[in-house]
Amino acid sequence: MNTSLNQTHNELLLKVKISAGYFFIISAASCWGLIGIFSNLAFLEGMKPIEVGFWRACLAWVCFAVHAVIKKETSFDKKDIPCFLVFSVFGVSLFYISFLVALKTGGTAFAAVLLYTAPAWVILVALFVYREKLTWVKLMAVLLVIVGVFLISKKGGSTGSIGAIAILSGLSSGFCYSLYYTMGKYFTKKYSSANLFLYVLPLGALGMLPFVEFVHKTPTAWASLLAVSTISTFIANYCYYQGLKYLEAGRASLVATLEPVVAAGTAYIFLGEYFTIPGYLGAVLIIAAVVATIYE
Repeated sequence: MNTSLNQTHNELLLKVKISAGYFFIISAASCWGLIGIFSNLAFLEGMKPIEVGFWRACLAWVCFAVHAVIKKETSFDKKDIPCFLVFSVFGVSLFYISFLVALKTGGTAFAAVLLYTAPAWVILVALFVYREKLTWVKLMAVLLVIVGVFLISKKGGSTGSIGAIAILSGLSSGFCYSLYYTMGKYFTKKYSSANLFLYVLPLGALGMLPFVEFVHKTPTAWASLLAVSTISTFIANYCYYQGLKYLEAGRASLVATLEPVVAAGTAYIFLGEYFTIPGYLGAVLIIAAVVATIYE
């Protein structure tokens, strides 16, 4: 009898943990998906993408720093300083700028979908740098991404054809985001997210500082910057890593692909942005490529 009760209790506890994992990952994807809404509000207040990226890094750093100090996760290995510098340049400075430029020039949903070209970049880097074997699944994933980007860029959105700057910045953000897969594997073995961002965010902000043109900010502008820094950066990151405590990484990554869906939905509701049929087809192909690579 006791054995049966214990088994039932353990099964119930497992279900609760799995449910909590899904809740955290869905919350993270939703918070990330709101970046476009908050950033567009900042753009309307006269800020350029690079200034929004700068303040996002600075304000989010405050949150991560407080978290790291409370958790006493502030140590680092001096041997990792070169890795910190590379990640701060590409994973913060260039990533924040390119994503926000893509968002402003191509639209919220467009930027969110091209962000998820990251797995294709991982495959290409692994192929040419690490000489990993190119399987049929990986090859098909890369081809799906290429076709998907083509369909979205060619009259795939509500504004018609999307320009070269939007496409290049969107692909650049996808490449930079891929570093969270590749370099992230190394960092997660030694550092928590708060510990990592405690050091890379200020370095990334310094990388953007020489190019920032500061403008006068209204209370609405500051509110939008606080929202993108706390909700779409710190809270999203916190929820994602909490979710990883209860779900395996592969399943968490699949659930996180809700981000472009949330971005597209909120962009349609609040900004009136939408894809045409070819655009939606392209988005589906890119997400399908992400799912395929995660499964493999």
